[in-house]
Amino acid sequence: MATMESLIGLVNKIQRACTVLGDHGGQGMSLWEALPSVSVVGGQSSGKSSVLESIVGRDFLPRGSGIVTRRPLVLQLHKTQSGAEYAEFLHAPKRRFTDFAAVRKEISDETDRITGKTKQISNIPIHLSIYSPNVVNLTLIDLPGLTKVAVEGQSDSIVEDIENMVRSYVEKPNCIILAITPANQDIATSDAIKLAREVDPSGERTFGVLTKLDLMDKGTNATEVLEGRAYRLQHPWVGIVNRSQADINKNVDMIVARRKEREYFETSPDYGHLASKMGSEYLAKLLSQHLELVIRQRIPSIISMINKTIDELNAELDRIGRPVAADGGAQLYMILELCRAFDRVFKEHLDGGRPGGDRIYGVFDHQLPAALKKLPFDRHLSLKNVQKVVTEADGYQPHLIAPEQGYRRLIDGSITYFKGPAEASVDAVHFVLKELVRKSIAETEELKRFPSLQNDIATAANEALERFREESRKTVVRLVEMESSYLTVDFFRKLHAAPEKKPEKNGNPPGPNNDHFHDTSLARIGSNVSAYIAMVSDTLKNTIPKAVVYCQVREAKRSLLTHFYAQVGRKEKERLSAMLDEDPQLMEKRTQIAKRLELYKAARDEIDAVAWK
Repeated sequence: MATMESLIGLVNKIQRACTVLGDHGGQGMSLWEALPSVSVVGGQSSGKSSVLESIVGRDFLPRGSGIVTRRPLVLQLHKTQSGAEYAEFLHAPKRRFTDFAAVRKEISDETDRITGKTKQISNIPIHLSIYSPNVVNLTLIDLPGLTKVAVEGQSDSIVEDIENMVRSYVEKPNCIILAITPANQDIATSDAIKLAREVDPSGERTFGVLTKLDLMDKGTNATEVLEGRAYRLQHPWVGIVNRSQADINKNVDMIVARRKEREYFETSPDYGHLASKMGSEYLAKLLSQHLELVIRQRIPSIISMINKTIDELNAELDRIGRPVAADGGAQLYMILELCRAFDRVFKEHLDGGRPGGDRIYGVFDHQLPAALKKLPFDRHLSLKNVQKVVTEADGYQPHLIAPEQGYRRLIDGSITYFKGPAEASVDAVHFVLKELVRKSIAETEELKRFPSLQNDIATAANEALERFREESRKTVVRLVEMESSYLTVDFFRKLHAAPEKKPEKNGNPPGPNNDHFHDTSLARIGSNVSAYIAMVSDTLKNTIPKAVVYCQVREAKRSLLTHFYAQVGRKEKERLSAMLDEDPQLMEKRTQIAKRLELYKAARDEIDAVAWK
């Protein structure tokens, strides 16, 4: 199975790609919304910012009195193995921030860009990614703090507006709610818990966090809440000790603050027995582990939603119409030249001038042998199954010398297993070729002026690859079936024909419960079949790559666009012109749909690859 880091990291990557493409919904649920994330909810001055900064280990959020968070902040944490910490904003993709004071200023400036220097709010999110070896992979959404009254400079509806905005995030079934409540506030009056209870009455999506434990009145503590006696949630409450205002003013390092927090809980007479399950570091790990669990549970529904959306996007592409082709002298010559330029780049990828072709060799050298080794021959050729197959093959009359029908059935059953790795090799090479087509189109400079023609070439190339894949699949399946249709007789003739050992006589007469074949005979049959299957495996290990290369790679080099050339040659001039010059709005719409389609297909492939490997 995939590691937690790889699975959550993939979700982060897909969510970021969705954001770049503006894939936030429309009709039905978007892919972004289908993927779980954590929304941080709390009243104003509840300590939300301090919790987020403690999780990240950096001081990077704007501070102040009243409403500070006026736009949702989608914070994606990416764990790196090493190197410097840095941040990137989606609205400034070419700028990398290593100074987190500059990150704070950029959040403020970007907020003001939409809301102005007022106290109004906006539901347009800011997207921030932080890369650091000191974080866990996690997506957090910092929402404006809930409030009970409007202050000067705010509209009368601000209380309702903030609650509606927060509710629009937390009511989604894939949202994990991080409900922040100050420990010096009565839990019964907590805005975060009240809202969480309304949208998640079972509490299965809600994590409770108590902040400001160190600011409680002397002689009081929050153990009733933290131990789940005052208000029970399905998940454990976590206590947090924020940095003091003096620490913030002194710019105390967040790593130092984390250490102080650990020391507080470890030495506290009230919370010492809970120390191992308190603090921002524990909270981050708890959320990451739960997020990974939720992602695994949601994988089937996510894949189903992706497949449905892919069908809808394909239907939409059909509805708006594929790029219209045409015919005519100069246009035809230009199109053919552009196709040849693409073809040269594609062949360079295959022949080694550009990277990518080596992945095909990897399929044959690593993936196929590994798949063959994993085939369940041990189970198929177990003594119990051998006895079952041989006995059933004999019918009512046992064999006289050697159970030939049993041998054949065992061999046929074993050989059938080879179809899976054979077809998987075909599919793996197909996906490599498709990726090389995509890369070749992107790397062909001459094509960049003509997105319509890019789409046409990609479509034609992929259709051709589908035909090559189908022919290759038929061929490798034939190879496997040929091994079943005629067995290598000499192999069995050369087997050592030692007489079978009879079971020792113990004076007991044969009974109706005695095995039809004793274990030695069954083991010999299983061993013989296993040796034969090993020979077949060695044969297929060599012949399957030959068939795949002949049917797919060789054909891709020879005739990837042959069918396309024939089609283009029959087009009229006006239709050729349309291939080279299309309405910009329609072209943009088609491009966006194609990109979303590519995103969804890539997401499906990557989720399959990462989640189950």
